[in-house]
Amino acid sequence: MAYETTNPYTGEVLKSFPDATDAEVRQAIENAHRLFQAWKETSFAERARIMQSAADILRRDSASYARLLTLEMGKLVSEAEAEVELSAAIFEYYADKAETLLAPQALPVADPAEGEAMLIREPLGVLLAIEPWNFPYYQIARIIAPQLSAGNTMLLKHAANVPQSAAAFEDLMLKAGLPEGAFTNLYATHDQVDLIISDPRVQGVALTGSEAAGAVVAAQAGKALKKSTMELGGADAFVVLADADLAKTAKWAVFGRHWNGGQVCVSSKRMIIVDEVYDRFLERYTAGVADLRAGDPFEPATSLAPLSSQKAADDLKDMIRKAVEHGATAVEVGPSVPNQGAFVQPTILTGVGEDNPARYWEFFGPVSMLFRAKDEEDAIRIANDSPFGLGGSVFTSDTRHGAEVAKKISTGMVFVNHPTMVKADLPFGGVRRSGYGRELLGLGIKEFVNHKLIDVVDIDAPF
Repeated sequence: MAYETTNPYTGEVLKSFPDATDAEVRQAIENAHRLFQAWKETSFAERARIMQSAADILRRDSASYARLLTLEMGKLVSEAEAEVELSAAIFEYYADKAETLLAPQALPVADPAEGEAMLIREPLGVLLAIEPWNFPYYQIARIIAPQLSAGNTMLLKHAANVPQSAAAFEDLMLKAGLPEGAFTNLYATHDQVDLIISDPRVQGVALTGSEAAGAVVAAQAGKALKKSTMELGGADAFVVLADADLAKTAKWAVFGRHWNGGQVCVSSKRMIIVDEVYDRFLERYTAGVADLRAGDPFEPATSLAPLSSQKAADDLKDMIRKAVEHGATAVEVGPSVPNQGAFVQPTILTGVGEDNPARYWEFFGPVSMLFRAKDEEDAIRIANDSPFGLGGSVFTSDTRHGAEVAKKISTGMVFVNHPTMVKADLPFGGVRRSGYGRELLGLGIKEFVNHKLIDVVDIDAPF
């Protein structure tokens, strides 16, 4: 699969790694299965100590961890540092709260004199995490922090273009005190993913990635009768109502669309503006996009990162071309991006009609689709006219009304007066083609546990 680090800004191949052998994969499964027998018996206090240690190491060595993210996938160094802190916060969250989230739950019974019932949560065993490149640390942290805290053990198949980030996290957990084999990074092939999922010692799989990858892995998990969660694509609606503060809203729109180079499943990809303020918003938004500066992601003055690879840039340009062929208008904005690096000129697409297939695509990069809505009701209709259902946002001066509008948008997450964001103490997940299952908080930690009923019944109670 060519696991290698290629700097997206310079195009230089920095380091390559061989694919795992089948023997190495089987040994990793065996090690994880064997470790599970002991790990599931460790105390919550011991697991919390390791999670907190991982958080402390990330914060202590933030600069070196961040540098690796920028080298491998081109992330602005400031955003890389923020991702390191977010990952640390997730570890710390579960260090503080895992025991409480998984505490036994007493169940109400019709006649307490006949006995008592409770739910306890037990870890399932070995789990496989398949993760993407756009947030190389965060994507790992949000699955392994809760699942290791629950008592499961983990195997990781990360994206082929971030092999050093994957290895760094395996090393992080060993430094934090996690027993060797409880979390293993594998440079696995696609065929080996099927081998892992079908192994009876593996109990579940969590994937974050594309719809295509999700369909394949979900089918493999279904065939093996294994639990799975799928965090897939998104085309978040950014709804602007007539009473929104346009100056602030336009700034959030620029950020919401272009952070991480626009390569975020919860980017504000579809901006839906009511007719009354559409022209004024477009003017402000265009000016904000024009202020972005593409360049070396290690330079503090750079505000637009390259895409993760030249192929990603070429694919995005092809999507723009096809959208125009089907009737859209594409306007390139701002100073020309450098010839060096996997850059795409920031582009605004308008006139993307209902008969244009691009209306339903996910543009992964600095491409914005703007839609003029007749009124609020029409804005909600357009927001829901998508195969995706991940996140979204509503901008208005009346936040109470904004929350009511948010309830009408069919997604897993909606924010009022802020683009969809990720935090250690907020749940993450979507509906429809954005996948199923939730990550983070109590929802995430309970995805891969056995919710076991224990019912203590008086021997003389009636059947």
